[in-house]
Amino acid sequence: MSESATVFKNLIAGEWTESVSGKTFANINPADTRDVVGQFQASVVADAQAAIQAASSAFAQWRRTPVTARARIVNKAADWLESHADTFAQELTREEGKPLAQSRDEILRSAQVLRFYAVEAQSFTGETFPSDDPEQHVYTQREPLGVVTVITPWNFPISIPARKIAPALMAGNTVIFKPSSDAPLIGYRLAEAFAQAGIPAGVLNFITGRASDIGAAITESPVVRAISFTGSTAAGEHIHRSVPITTRTQMELGGKNPLIVMDDADLDRAVDLAVKGGLSLSGQACTGTSRILVMESVRETFTAKLVERVKSLKIGSGVTPGMDLGPLANRKQLESVLGYVASGKEQSTHLIGGEQLTGEGFEHGYYVTPAVFSDVPESARIYREEIFGPVLAITSVTGYDDAIAKANDTEYGLSAAIATSNPRYMHRFADEIEAGTVKINRTTTGNVINAPFGGLKRSSTSTFRESGRAGLEFYTQIKTVYRGL
Repeated sequence: MSESATVFKNLIAGEWTESVSGKTFANINPADTRDVVGQFQASVVADAQAAIQAASSAFAQWRRTPVTARARIVNKAADWLESHADTFAQELTREEGKPLAQSRDEILRSAQVLRFYAVEAQSFTGETFPSDDPEQHVYTQREPLGVVTVITPWNFPISIPARKIAPALMAGNTVIFKPSSDAPLIGYRLAEAFAQAGIPAGVLNFITGRASDIGAAITESPVVRAISFTGSTAAGEHIHRSVPITTRTQMELGGKNPLIVMDDADLDRAVDLAVKGGLSLSGQACTGTSRILVMESVRETFTAKLVERVKSLKIGSGVTPGMDLGPLANRKQLESVLGYVASGKEQSTHLIGGEQLTGEGFEHGYYVTPAVFSDVPESARIYREEIFGPVLAITSVTGYDDAIAKANDTEYGLSAAIATSNPRYMHRFADEIEAGTVKINRTTTGNVINAPFGGLKRSSTSTFRESGRAGLEFYTQIKTVYRGL
C-alpha cells in the first residue's frame, strides 16, 4: 500500500540528520502489514555519541535559561500538538493500532502534560532552614542533573515521553529521546513540536534505532546523568545493572494487576471495570487488569456477565469508527499472546476468545479475540506472568483475606483495584495491597497528570516517581548552601 514511504530523520544538535549507517527500518501498520507508515533511521553508536555530545554542549546555556523562557517553549510545543491533533491521531493509530478516539485523547493529554509542567516547574524550588547562628543563612537550591536519556515504549508512544521529557526540560536538563521502533512516528512529532517551538539546538535530541545497536551507548555513557525508562522488567533491570553508579535511574516496568470483586460489589460495574481495565488498548497496558479475583458466591453470575460483555466487543482497524479493540502492536506480541492462550487452555477452563482473526479485513493484521479463562490456578502461567494482551484470568476467592493474599502473591506491584460497596474493605485494601497505584471502584488503568505514578516490587526501581510534582524531583539534585552575613 505504501510504495514510497516518507523517510524520517533523527534530530541531533538542532539538525534533522540521517544516520551515518545509511540504513533505515520500516514502521509497519499492525492493522495492515502491507502499509509502511514510514522509514526511520537505523542509528548506530556514532549517531548516539553525536546526540550525547550535542546534549552535553547545550546544557550549560539551557540550565541558565530562565524558567519562564523554558515554559514558553514547552507551551508552544503543546500548541503545536493541539493544532495538529487530528492529523497526528491518524498517524498514531496507523502505526500503533489503537482506536482513533484513544489516539486523539492521548495527544491532547500529552499537550496538557506539557502545560502542567510549564507551570509547576516555576514554583519547584529549594527550602530555607532556621539556624542558631544569626549570621548564617541555610538554604537548599535545586539544580538540573545534566544530560538525561528517555527511552519509551510503543503502547503510549507520546503520553509517556511527554511526562518524562517535559519535567526534564523544565528542570533545565538536556535530553536524548529514543522511542520504540514499533511506534516512532508520534515520537518524531513530539520532537518536531519542540523544534517548531524554537527549542535551542542540542537541548532535545531524537534518535531512532534498535536497542541492541544504540541502547548501551545512550545509557552507559558517564556523560548521561540520568535515565528514565518504561518497558519490560527484564530490559529495565538490565539497564539498571549496567549503568555507572553515578547515573540516576527511573524504571517503570511490568505488572500483573489484580481486580478484586467482592460479593457486595455492583457486578455490572465490576464487569465494566474488568473490560475497560483489561481489554482497552487490546490489553497492551502495563497497568491493565490481568487477574480477576472473584468471591465464590458471585463468581458464576459475574463470569456470565463478563463473557456476554466480551462477546459484544467489536474488533477491527482503529481508524474504523466504533471499534473497541484494534490489532496487537506487532507479530511478536501476537505470537506471545497466542502462546499464553494455548498455555491457559492446558491449565485452566477456557470460556471464550483467544483466536487469531484471519478472515476478510483481518488477513493482513495482528488481530486476536479477547480471551477469558476461569478456574485459573495460582500456578498457571496466565496467572503469574505478564501477558500484555487481551487475556483475563478469573480465580475464585473465599473472602477478603483470601483475596488480598492472592492479589499480593506476585513479583509485581504496579496497579490494583477492588470493586466493593463496603467502606471497611476500601480502607483495608488501600492499606494492605502491595501496589504503587491503588484503585477503588475504578479501573486499574489510568492516572491523573498531577499525581505521582509508579510501582512497587519488580514493577519499578522504586527510586523516583513519575508524573505530578514528584516527576520533577527525579530530574533535579539538591545543593545545601550555608551563607554567612
